[in-house]
Amino acid sequence: MTCGCGIDWDDAFANPPYIAGAADYPARWAQQAARFRAAHADAASEMTAGRAFDLFRPQGGARGLVVFVHGGFWRAFGRSDWSHLAAGGLARGYAVALPGYTLAPKARLPEMTAQIAAALTAAATEVAGPIHLAGHSAGGHLVTRMLCADVALAPAVRARLARVVSISGLHDLRPLRLTQLNDVLQLTEKSALAESVALQRPRDPVPVTAWVGGAERPEFLRQSALLAEAWGSQASLVVEPGRHHFDVIDGLRDPDSPLMTTLLG
Repeated sequence: MTCGCGIDWDDAFANPPYIAGAADYPARWAQQAARFRAAHADAASEMTAGRAFDLFRPQGGARGLVVFVHGGFWRAFGRSDWSHLAAGGLARGYAVALPGYTLAPKARLPEMTAQIAAALTAAATEVAGPIHLAGHSAGGHLVTRMLCADVALAPAVRARLARVVSISGLHDLRPLRLTQLNDVLQLTEKSALAESVALQRPRDPVPVTAWVGGAERPEFLRQSALLAEAWGSQASLVVEPGRHHFDVIDGLRDPDSPLMTTLLG
C-alpha cells in the first residue's frame, strides 16, 4: 500500500522477501524451542497452560529475572515458539519468563500491552532481584511500553527494572496504518499515537537499548534510531553488523554474546 509520499509501506515492513531462506525459520525456531524444553524439563517444570508465561529457573537461586516478549507483528507465534531464547539468561543464572499475549485480530494493541504488564507483574512475584526486559520486533514495542506513564505497573515492580532492550523493535506505529497489516491490527489514529513509544516520554530512568541488525530493512533501522533519538540520554542505539531481522535474536542463546552483555551487563 502506498501513500501520497510514494512510499510502499507494505514493502517497508516486509522482511521475508529480503532474507535468504526466510520460509525455513519458523519451523527451525519451533524445533529449537522444543529441544530446549525437552533438555530443560526440570527448569521448565512450572509451565502450564493456565499461566500467562512460561518460566525457566536456573539451578540454585536466581540472580534476577529476564523477561522476553516475542514478535510476529502482534498477530503470529506464541511463547512456546521461543523457549530456546531463554538459554543465555539461564546460563547466566537468571530465571527467564516468556509471556504470551492474545494475538490480533482477537485483541488490539492496548489489550496486549495490558497483558504483558500483568504477566510481568506476576513473574516478578515469583522471582526476586533485578528485572531485565527484552523483546523482538512487536515484542520490542511491548517491552518499551512498560516504561511509559500510562502503563499500570506497581512501584515495587518498576523499582526493580534494570534494563530494557528492544531488538528490532517497532516504536512509531503510525506508518502501520498505511499497510494491509492494519486490516488485522485495526490501529486507529488515536491508538497508533498512544502505542507509539517514540512519541512518549519514559516514566522511569531505566537504561534502554535499541538493538537492530545492520542488514535489516531501512524502516527497522529508522524505528530503532528514532527511539534512541526520542528518549535521549536514557536510550542508546546498537547496530549489529551483518544481522537481519530473523537472526538478530540469536545472541539471546549465547550467555557471552554482546547482546546478552548489553541486556545483563
